Amino acid sequence: MANRINIKKGLQIPLLGAVEEIIRGTVKSEFVRICPEDFHGITPKLAVRVDDTVKAGTGLFYEKNHPDMLFASPVSGVVTAIERGEKRRILRIVVKADSTVQYADFGAKQVASLSGEEVKKSILDAGIWFLIKQRPYDVVASPVKEPRDIFVTGFDTAPLAPSTDFLLKDREADLQTGLDALAKLTTGKVYLSVSTKTTLKGLREAKNVVITEFNGPHPAGNVGVQINNIKPVNRGETVWTLNAVDVAIIGRLFNKGITDLTRTVALTGSEVKQRGYYNMVIGTELKSIFAGNVTEGVSLRYISGNPLTGRKIDENGELGAYDSQVTVIPEGDDMHEAFGWASLSPKRYSAGATYLPFHKKFRLDARLMGGPRAIIVSNEYDKVFPMDIYPEQLIKAIIAFNIDRMEQLGIYEVAPEDFALCEFVDTSKLELQRIVRTGLDLLRKEME
Repeated sequence: MANRINIKKGLQIPLLGAVEEIIRGTVKSEFVRICPEDFHGITPKLAVRVDDTVKAGTGLFYEKNHPDMLFASPVSGVVTAIERGEKRRILRIVVKADSTVQYADFGAKQVASLSGEEVKKSILDAGIWFLIKQRPYDVVASPVKEPRDIFVTGFDTAPLAPSTDFLLKDREADLQTGLDALAKLTTGKVYLSVSTKTTLKGLREAKNVVITEFNGPHPAGNVGVQINNIKPVNRGETVWTLNAVDVAIIGRLFNKGITDLTRTVALTGSEVKQRGYYNMVIGTELKSIFAGNVTEGVSLRYISGNPLTGRKIDENGELGAYDSQVTVIPEGDDMHEAFGWASLSPKRYSAGATYLPFHKKFRLDARLMGGPRAIIVSNEYDKVFPMDIYPEQLIKAIIAFNIDRMEQLGIYEVAPEDFALCEFVDTSKLELQRIVRTGLDLLRKEME
């Protein structure tokens, strides 16, 4: 029987716009755009040029410090553009997709017969190593570092998050193969976290892993919270992290011998008329699922990901490399309310007891609802931060870049997503996720 951990601190934001569990179809776009900035912690170097022909699985670019770490094209076609920003930074690689996808053949393999190095090489060659992240620093995992353990999260508690059970439906064989492959990559253990609501047999009865059951509000589904409760990260240690959907992509590589970066993506949010799931590859242009399917006449916020941690895009934006959710909520910049924050409107929501809970679900928008100000010590973070870490003190240490203090307060365990709820309830209106990301990047540069 799986060990159960109850998470008491946290917050389940009652947003309107949950997804309906129905597949609406497959989305294809003429152009697929891959953004190297999705893969944090890497320095991209191009492996293709404009007018090059590629297959699904062909490396578009590689990591400067690890040339064997390729990043695969999700489709076959012709590279039509390399979009660059300041200092020639690569913003996007644009591929005009073929009508029928041609896959690079890496050959199906039996994981049981492979060594750890052979498993690692297979994942690197296929261009999907980016699916594996590491703590500390929350970056794409270094293939030359030995992980103490590997943590896989099998559920998502973020606002309007899709059901992992639904995302993995009919992919249980790939999931188990992926877990078997991960077990070859560490001398430690592979920990799989599931929810008390998880019913998928492939998760509940997964082999070659240590299963832990979690119960509680968001951020119980964050892998950082799970690591903190199962086996925290200490200085000098490295652990690798994935979600179960990405593990299934790795398993698909070994079972079929191809790089298939197709995701089942949930279209969510209060401003979506017809919600549901769509099959598409990463980098797919999303305008076709928005056209005629969102509220008209109001300013909208389009998000690749969930409302707390997702990346803002426009209506012509593309699906992020790690996202299985797309969200549309009101922007709010066209809203004008009498008395502002002091309004007693029944439509208002408060994480505390400022407003009475007239509604069970709320149509929240993207407004900041106040200006930035000095840090107000109010213990707000502690109410929604379930890790055994002092969040306010850690944020202050990061701002001051006090390395010793950051280490003492647990910087090696956290990622920006772990502070998303703190940012949501923060009276000071600080960009906590950006602060944590900057602190992790500076610390990595200093320590490595």
